[in-house]
Amino acid sequence: MSGPVIALAAGGTGGHIFPAEALARALLARGCRVLLLTDRRGQGCANLPDIEVIHLAGNAVLSRSLLRKTLSSLALLRGAWQARSPLKAADAKAVVGFGGFASVPPSLAATSLGLPLILHEQNAVLGRANRLLAGRATLLATAFPNVRASDPTKIKRIGNPVRPAVAALRERPYPIPTAEGRLSLLVTGGSQGAKVFDNLVPDALAKLPEALRQRLDLVQQVRAADCAVLAKRYAALGIEATLAPFFQDLPERLAAAQLLIGRAGASTIFELAMAGRPGLLIPYPNAADDHQSANARAFAAGGGGWLIQEAALDAEAISDKLHDLFEAPEQLIEAAKRARAFATPQATDDLAGLTLSVAGIAQAEKNI
Repeated sequence: MSGPVIALAAGGTGGHIFPAEALARALLARGCRVLLLTDRRGQGCANLPDIEVIHLAGNAVLSRSLLRKTLSSLALLRGAWQARSPLKAADAKAVVGFGGFASVPPSLAATSLGLPLILHEQNAVLGRANRLLAGRATLLATAFPNVRASDPTKIKRIGNPVRPAVAALRERPYPIPTAEGRLSLLVTGGSQGAKVFDNLVPDALAKLPEALRQRLDLVQQVRAADCAVLAKRYAALGIEATLAPFFQDLPERLAAAQLLIGRAGASTIFELAMAGRPGLLIPYPNAADDHQSANARAFAAGGGGWLIQEAALDAEAISDKLHDLFEAPEQLIEAAKRARAFATPQATDDLAGLTLSVAGIAQAEKNI
């Protein structure tokens, strides 16, 4: 495949990989070649054809220990040196970094080679990797409004690219709750801290009136060790429950949901927004820089959902909120509209356009 090469720097969690995958698809459709520089965990784009994946050695770890800091610095430098060769061999025109420390070595390599560097920040607070790199970047594209950086002139808010399967939910109407109809509740725990949901959600649902419980269609992501126990408990409560550690068809589950209970990572927020589904958000308390609280506050301020901090969380609080929402579903309907308004459906195209512009590549028509 011929065409100018754009390198993507992403790895770690899906929150970094999913936007990279979305941009990769957009760049391929515009006739570009795409090179992914990642760590050993960065498998998210591996299913895309025509993408060369380079796995860089070493993982940086944040730590207060002087020894760990030194080892991490050495790992970053080793990865940056390793990244230079494929960037030069491919004649890359620019590098796009998606945050997380997997993005640091390729980004350092890019600027050492004089290549333009575009950073994308998914969260409402600039992450540590992007803070480290911001001074070297040509452009900082943000998902949320009002993200602070040392040089605000570099900031361009474009939103957060989402996976095609989620982008397709834009055309799916919100399933409006009716007075006596089924109530569809989706609970996702995310990759970290799901145990709190396994413990508190069944306790909260047990406190709902029986008439409400019998109307529930519950889909919950649970730890494998808890599946059998929770299945028995929900059956005893008269709740129709589908439980699994992971759902391959999560976009379809989201499309059917009238309310989501989950963490407040950037992917969760913007997938809710793209689908136009309201969320009861419980930020992961140990997230770096408490960025999930900032994400949830922004979404809640826009009216797309509600924020409950884990420190104030108990079964009674969840139960009371669910009872309030299910008994007055107009709140859910209004929140669904506001969630939809929070979406940035052009984010992928905008980021692709900015990338080509910064790289000095004339934009061709998308090959769709």
